[in-house]
Amino acid sequence: MRNLRFRRAARTSALGTAALIAALSLTACQSGSPSAAEGSGDSAAQAPAEGTSAAPAADTSEGTTGNSGATGSGSGTGSDSGSSTAKPAANAAKPTAEQVNSSGTGASPVTCTGANTKLTMTSVQRPINHMLLTVTNTGSKPCYAYSYPFLRFGEAQSVPQVVEDSIPQSVVVLSPGESAYTGVMTSSADGSGSGGYSTKDLAVGFQGRDGGSAGAMVNVPLGKKVYVDSTLAVTYWQTDMDDALMY
Repeated sequence: MRNLRFRRAARTSALGTAALIAALSLTACQSGSPSAAEGSGDSAAQAPAEGTSAAPAADTSEGTTGNSGATGSGSGTGSDSGSSTAKPAANAAKPTAEQVNSSGTGASPVTCTGANTKLTMTSVQRPINHMLLTVTNTGSKPCYAYSYPFLRFGEAQSVPQVVEDSIPQSVVVLSPGESAYTGVMTSSADGSGSGGYSTKDLAVGFQGRDGGSAGAMVNVPLGKKVYVDSTLAVTYWQTDMDDALMY
């Protein structure tokens, strides 16, 4: 009888222990579940924060515009450096000869005429039977010396022929104070010319862009009589006097 009571007591104690263990396990699971939920919630909440910390990557659209020309850096200061002065493109167009000549005055070139230039005619020793016509820009703006000058010696009814081989690569542009030159062959060296005459009178005219006359003709003093004949010829305007006298 005593043994029977002991067995019942032991069984009851074992059942109570098992129940207690089960209860503790259930409590642990329930208490762990919120922790896991909280952990997942924290990680989910932290994800935008990490994305926010990567926000400078979104700023690379601005940084690319400015930094590519400045520092080439993708740092957080990209937007600031992007506002700095950008470097010019490597293949930027180079300035033209007209822009270079006009840069000193800031004015666009005009046509050279008797109103904005000074003309002088001088004799030269070489080549023989040659003279040098010089035009100097006396205006405040650069001017175009188009093609070649129109010359009229004495009462001539036509202008001299032009030496076609003397045509320059581009139109001569004179900044204020600069000069251009025309070589003038007055007569043939071998006497092959015809209709020769001597005169002290010379008038010079300029050409416009279209090849017509630009302004009135200007009287240029010769100082002494000059003999001209049918071989009278002029060169195109040149920037160098040696080029004007080589024909």
